[in-house]
Amino acid sequence: MRTLYFIHTFLCVILFTLPAAAQSTVQPYQNASLPADDRVRDLLKQLTLEEKIHLFGFNSKGVPRLGIPVYNWWNEALHGVARAGEATVFPQAIALAATFNDDLQHSIADVISTEARAKYNLAVKQDRRIQYMGLTFWSPNINIFRDPRWGRGQETYGEDPYLTARMGKAFVKGLQGNDPHYLKTSACAKHFAVHSGPEANRHTFNAIVDEKDLRETYLYAFHELVGAGVESVMCGYNRVNDEPCCTGNTLLHKILREEWGFKGHVVTDCWALEDIWLRHKVMPDAVHVAAAAIKAGVNLDCSNMLQDDLMKAVQQNLITEKEIDDALAPSLRTQFKLGFYDNPENVPFSSLGQESIRSATHVNYARKAAQQSMVLLKNDKNILPLKSESYGSILVAGANAASLDALLGNYHGVSSDVVTFVEGITKAAGPATVVQYDLGCNDVDSVHFGGLWASENSDVTIAVVGLTPVLEGEEGDAFLAAHGGDKADLNIPASHIAFLKALRKKHKKPIIAVVTAGSAINVAAIEPYADAVILAWYPGEQGGNALADILFGKVSPSGRLPVTFYKSFNDLPAYDSYATKGRTYRYFTGEVQYPFGFGLSYTQFAYAWKEKPRESYKAKDIVSCTVQVKNTGSYDGDEVVQAYIKYPTGERAPLKELKQFSRVHIAKGGQQDITLSIPIADLQKWNLNKSTWEVVPGKYTIFVGGNSQDEKAVASFTIKK
Repeated sequence: MRTLYFIHTFLCVILFTLPAAAQSTVQPYQNASLPADDRVRDLLKQLTLEEKIHLFGFNSKGVPRLGIPVYNWWNEALHGVARAGEATVFPQAIALAATFNDDLQHSIADVISTEARAKYNLAVKQDRRIQYMGLTFWSPNINIFRDPRWGRGQETYGEDPYLTARMGKAFVKGLQGNDPHYLKTSACAKHFAVHSGPEANRHTFNAIVDEKDLRETYLYAFHELVGAGVESVMCGYNRVNDEPCCTGNTLLHKILREEWGFKGHVVTDCWALEDIWLRHKVMPDAVHVAAAAIKAGVNLDCSNMLQDDLMKAVQQNLITEKEIDDALAPSLRTQFKLGFYDNPENVPFSSLGQESIRSATHVNYARKAAQQSMVLLKNDKNILPLKSESYGSILVAGANAASLDALLGNYHGVSSDVVTFVEGITKAAGPATVVQYDLGCNDVDSVHFGGLWASENSDVTIAVVGLTPVLEGEEGDAFLAAHGGDKADLNIPASHIAFLKALRKKHKKPIIAVVTAGSAINVAAIEPYADAVILAWYPGEQGGNALADILFGKVSPSGRLPVTFYKSFNDLPAYDSYATKGRTYRYFTGEVQYPFGFGLSYTQFAYAWKEKPRESYKAKDIVSCTVQVKNTGSYDGDEVVQAYIKYPTGERAPLKELKQFSRVHIAKGGQQDITLSIPIADLQKWNLNKSTWEVVPGKYTIFVGGNSQDEKAVASFTIKK
């Protein structure tokens, strides 16, 4: 009797864990206690060939007879749940990179996945299984922002592979969560690979790059994110060394699957397969492309080509059903990991609801991120922070002072409580301060301006100028950009510069220029007319409050540039050249406006070695050193401690490379000891002759400071064979 009792109890437990509709006829793929791979294999046996093919498209109609839900795989979460109604809008990705704070980045991504789960739960309860309400997010964009002309650079974490990898991994881990059985959401590393403009011909472009630049620059972050368990990778529109990214053997098969052991699913960029035969013209028709994509390792199509043409490929003996099974399995596995086939009561995120969207905690993260992202570029005579007792009247003016676009960036969500710059300043100044607002200028008229008289009669003018996502961004979205979303030059609109000139000509009272942009801009064009310059990026829904916090000294500015600010495009190689020579702080030898990692503070920091690196290391060692950082100024503040490596003379060695960083808060007069660890393995370089990684023996230099040209603590060490 005891044995029968335990058997009965065991069966009841199993049935309780299964969806109610499935309890009458339990199939192995519905059994949550089985490994995901076993469940996938069983589900594939249940599907007809036609049903399998229909599951390859991003807009899946599901298979009702087997309980496979309708699902749209296309969802966006670049800096908050996007295009899906109410959600917390964080600073644009390039601004998040400017925080140099991957712990904060992880927290933000965790918030995004919480809001995503909550919105998904609410939508499913109303049977709204629609685009942008799903759990599979096509973020982050970890392409290297190698050239400031690229309009989509705002979506990235900047020009440096190491910073990109650190911020990307934190974002992926925050999105996907740490539950041992279920993904919170699914992240996607894109665009694989060597994809950073020109935007205008991205559907036909063939990026030529040798394997050294490919491995050291363009694939570094992808490799790191695959190692961190990213669930998905998106292949790009372009070709790399003649191979289309979505059908080429080198990227998808040889490197991603075989070498790196990627187990997740590969999704195409939207309608990228169509490009291969219609625009790249390297295959005869859609049927051949569909077969080639499956053979190369594509698992999901952001178009309808696989759905339309795979059956024809089977009929023409270009592909087998076994190959189709193998290609479909990874995306099905992702759905199992998201809990699509399990009782919601057993999926830990299924109870999240309305209260989890734009909570006070989430909004505070958005404000903190915006605070830490803004970069102080100029502060003549320490005009900032503004002392409220000295400024009884303020004019806030400029084309972007009340602009929603200048806050949101691209691939953005919407919030019911976006705080513009003029709103944030008005609230912070308080009711006893006169605050006026004037548009001042538009994007085209360089002759007629507003607010000049008000500026002359105000104690201080805050002019918010710069770019918006309609002037730089993705092809089609940046509909006012001159070159298909890319930038024609480094300048902000000429009318904005003329407005600042007019303000300066009118009076000598303080003028603070706040610049919005998602990329490097020509600060020299506006610098003479402003006493202080703040780069605000596209700072998200709390941008106005965060700017006010910095202006009035509630926090000291601490953002750092994740890109080099060049003087002119003429200093750079041709835009369509993907060779790294002459690009980014790692290889650029000319003078710059502002170096990578630069950013001023209201206080000052002094560095001294507490513990230098050892004199010598071997390939398996870790370089460990400690610097003492002291706040020698008059304000509490954050310092971003950055460690750079200079290599022995060798084959195309970088001039220097960021290999560690740490953001620390130090009270005025205080100090902290910061220990930095760098694995020697992370100093390896690609040997073109041997086609392999190697650690080059010889003398290395490490310097630590506040930016890539700030050598405040310098030491050397040797790596032995």
